[in-house]
Amino acid sequence: MKQFFLALLRSNRALPGYRLSLITTLLWAGLLIVLPLSTLLVRPWQDGVAAMLTALRDGRMFAALWTSFSCAATAAACNLPFGLMLAWALVRGQLPGRHVANALIDLPLALPTAVSGITLATLYSPNGWLGAPLSRLGILVSYNRLGIVVALMFVGLPFMVRAIEPVLRDLPHELEEAAQLLGAKPWQVFTRVIVAPLLPALVTGFGLAFARGIGEYGSVIFIAGNQPFRSEIAPLLIVVRLQEFDYAGATAIALILLVASLLVLLLVGMMRKRLALWSERA
Repeated sequence: MKQFFLALLRSNRALPGYRLSLITTLLWAGLLIVLPLSTLLVRPWQDGVAAMLTALRDGRMFAALWTSFSCAATAAACNLPFGLMLAWALVRGQLPGRHVANALIDLPLALPTAVSGITLATLYSPNGWLGAPLSRLGILVSYNRLGIVVALMFVGLPFMVRAIEPVLRDLPHELEEAAQLLGAKPWQVFTRVIVAPLLPALVTGFGLAFARGIGEYGSVIFIAGNQPFRSEIAPLLIVVRLQEFDYAGATAIALILLVASLLVLLLVGMMRKRLALWSERA
């Protein structure tokens, strides 16, 4: 590490202040990102390997992790068609109030998660505006796993739309016109000319929405019901373990979520490169 910083100091760059700005950026990123993550990697093992193994044998933890992972994957998959349709409407459609709709898509990112959770729980409760007619049809949204999926769809939709929108905006219209002139059917134009170049963006949106979903807390706990082994999410179980002073159990769950998020982002990066190469060859 010392040799690395010495090499930075000796390097000659044409950009004024390059070395100072680079060192400042590395130090700032290390303090805000690397140090907390490294602490989380080390903390679960401070109480000994036996305590960590005991925490990892918790059946309630695995049930909560399964709830978080399965609901996050379901919500991200459901957001794929909705995100594509919204991005298409924003880019290709001439809708009135398009700028308002564009701002509303980013609202889940700016809205406090607790406000989102209370709003969703109120709307989808058995007496709510949307929950009452659905309950008469036998569909109960609040206080079960379906409510978790709805909440995660709400917070994950902006990631999907913003990942697809710029790629769709840069997609030339001439490709679709050429395919139609060559006799391609509408479904062939959609799948081979439009969706194929969007595959890296779709994978990116899915990965970001999934990674956000497995760690979401505030917007879920009000609508989930929080029943152990049924609708309890992993972030909530972390809070429960901390309240019980079970720091080994809490950090074990946090470590699993951290590793899962990192693996998802690495997998998304590899799939993006492969799909980009495939679309270029096609």
